[in-house]
Amino acid sequence: MANLNVTLNRLSLQNPILVASGTFGYARETAAFIDFSKLGGIIPKTVTPQPRAGNPPPRTIETSCGMLNSIGLDNDGIDYFIEKHLDYLLSLDCPIIANVAGHNAEEFKQLAEKLNAFPQLAAVELNISCPNVSGGVDFATNPELTQQVVSTFRNACDLPVIAKLTPNVTNVVEIAQAAADAGADAVTLINTLLGMAIDWKKRKPILGNVVGGLSGPAIKPVALRIVWQVASTVDIPVIGVGGIQSLDDVLEFLVAGASAVQIGTASFYNPGLAARLADELSTVLDEQNCESVSDIVGTLVLPEK
Repeated sequence: MANLNVTLNRLSLQNPILVASGTFGYARETAAFIDFSKLGGIIPKTVTPQPRAGNPPPRTIETSCGMLNSIGLDNDGIDYFIEKHLDYLLSLDCPIIANVAGHNAEEFKQLAEKLNAFPQLAAVELNISCPNVSGGVDFATNPELTQQVVSTFRNACDLPVIAKLTPNVTNVVEIAQAAADAGADAVTLINTLLGMAIDWKKRKPILGNVVGGLSGPAIKPVALRIVWQVASTVDIPVIGVGGIQSLDDVLEFLVAGASAVQIGTASFYNPGLAARLADELSTVLDEQNCESVSDIVGTLVLPEK
């Protein structure tokens, strides 16, 4: 059988199929639907230094081929996460990658110092790209701010660091390069695209926050393009996310240059999907005579000019 192990600098995973932050809760919610041991990793909901109430409702709306959300990082804060959720997560037979967000570099340093006390964590993903939080997206739209936040966190925490980047920029490659220069072990591409929905009869926006993040199959072509651009230009492992709902989607991201992928919106309607995809990936790699999943990563053949 093909070897599904993947290595993202200091982070090693048993397979490349992870579940995305914000779509899997804190894992308890999905325990009845999935065998956690089959996952490459679980990334629980984003936590911040202090509790956040999030954005006003309505917070979600279904769109053509996807959904808009404006949750606004609603969470009970890092101390509550450590006290109430972390022991359970670390008891699962699966790598756990914490996901954190802050308003400035100092808050990211505080989060780093708290999580550094838990070497059982596999890594930490920095959410520097949430599109519906005041201040949340600013870091990943500016290479200098990206480098500052990533290096601050890296210097205060011994765990592998993943930077989750936004597609809502002109040139995401320079942002990814800044994260790499700051010592990120990998980058996650992409977070949601900024969008909105309107009730034309009422002449009002539908979301309470007016705008939200678009996810689901509708954004897959954008995610693929960005994964390919970064993977072929920046010397850093890429985790692809955006609209994955089938094994073909997984393989497209791997061929484009992603070393691993995250299942996001699809988990809402098929919470067992990620585990099934890991099984299916093994079968297809055997059929392709691949000794390792790395044999297929970045194998996109471009047309001759």
